Amino acid sequence: MHLQWWSILPFAAMLASIAVLPLVPATSHWWEKRSSQLTVALVLGLPVAVWMWVAGGWQVVFASVVEYVQFIMLLLALFVVSGGIFLKGDIQATPRTNTVFLAIGGVLASFVGTTGAAMLLIRPLLNTNAERRYRMHTVLFTIFVVANCGGLLTPLGDPPLFLGFLRGVPFTWTFHLVPEWAFVNGMLLVSYYALDRWFYAQEPASAVREDRSEVEPLGLRGASNLIWFAIIIAAVAFAPSIDAEAIEAGQASLTDWIPTREIIMAVAAFGSYKLGNRRVRFEDNQFEWGPIAEVATLFIGIFLTMIPALHYLDEIAGKLPLNEITFFILTGGLSSVLDNAPTYVTFFEMAGQISHPGGATVAGVPELYLVSISLGAVLCGAITYIGNGPNFMVKSVAESRGVQMPSFGAYVAKSFTHLVPVLAAMVCLFIAQPVWAKALGGVIVLALLANDARLIVQARRLALQDA
Repeated sequence: MHLQWWSILPFAAMLASIAVLPLVPATSHWWEKRSSQLTVALVLGLPVAVWMWVAGGWQVVFASVVEYVQFIMLLLALFVVSGGIFLKGDIQATPRTNTVFLAIGGVLASFVGTTGAAMLLIRPLLNTNAERRYRMHTVLFTIFVVANCGGLLTPLGDPPLFLGFLRGVPFTWTFHLVPEWAFVNGMLLVSYYALDRWFYAQEPASAVREDRSEVEPLGLRGASNLIWFAIIIAAVAFAPSIDAEAIEAGQASLTDWIPTREIIMAVAAFGSYKLGNRRVRFEDNQFEWGPIAEVATLFIGIFLTMIPALHYLDEIAGKLPLNEITFFILTGGLSSVLDNAPTYVTFFEMAGQISHPGGATVAGVPELYLVSISLGAVLCGAITYIGNGPNFMVKSVAESRGVQMPSFGAYVAKSFTHLVPVLAAMVCLFIAQPVWAKALGGVIVLALLANDARLIVQARRLALQDA
């Protein structure tokens, strides 16, 4: 099956719908309806699925459907279980407190997954900042750090790394990425602290007084849900799922058809929902199905329309100039608009088939290239809302709590302001080989730190004026 460039147009239309329709006055209210989003997803996705089935066989569509089910079941289970856990109390929402929140989430993400960490942290973070007027930047950096960049250290952190583990990458290999993980998350936390200092200095005096007066010790409600949470993480790590490759090859046994992992997740979610404390879920956390419904609806269209996009990428891969830099750029750039898990697999397989300059190999892939592919897939998923599943989840939860989140395009602009320069510096310092690249990375770091220092100085001046 040979695909032309125009085969990616339905995927581009799906992205354009997500980016544009909420902004156009004539369609904004229509788009807010779940039925409208589902209509767009199916109108664009179903014809593509039928076409790919006829042109390439049922296996092409089957694999994408299986990946969608696995993807949405993980998000659903973690969303339901985290909705039964509530961090009670109300500590002062200072820049230092918020930065500590994000730092904890960045560490947790590598061990409970970016989705799990994001769902656990976003509600208490929003509760802590409930009295503050400026909260949108805090949600943005939650997406950057907790929902994406923090999940780099283990295969449990992010789905792409888990797929690498299934393909033979040792479980502990990702600990080799500690320097890059520490650099990116450290720079983001410093930038967030400076930005939050600047916004905190502009908070109305009444909001600051209210925040200081309503302080009570932290405590945990719904702790029994941590058991369900642990069951889900164990299922991700150890339970098998549908083996799409064996089924497509006609070599599947009965067990290859059984989605054991997803069944365990569904049981955990059902147990949490039915047996958990309803006051915690519906009063404290104000739990509602809207966020997960929005993700499930939109990603139907994304998963179906990206089938030809991924196959077209396979076809042109041999013509691409591939090295340690371009592997990061291509994997990262495509992971920001395609789902990062299949993008990782595409470049993982590609890297194992091309010639390389020597050096160590991991699971048949040159380690030099595997580093770039892993970094690109995980870190660049934060560049857009659709790069990683938790991004839309965090956005939806924040909007349900009254936070005015940026549109698709505005979010991308903010990620290019705060995140992409950090990633560019990381590439220059840790991946690129020439001395001039190292020097450029140092210049970018100094520029970022200088801007952070400027924000802190301005915040101090504003605080002195108010005093």
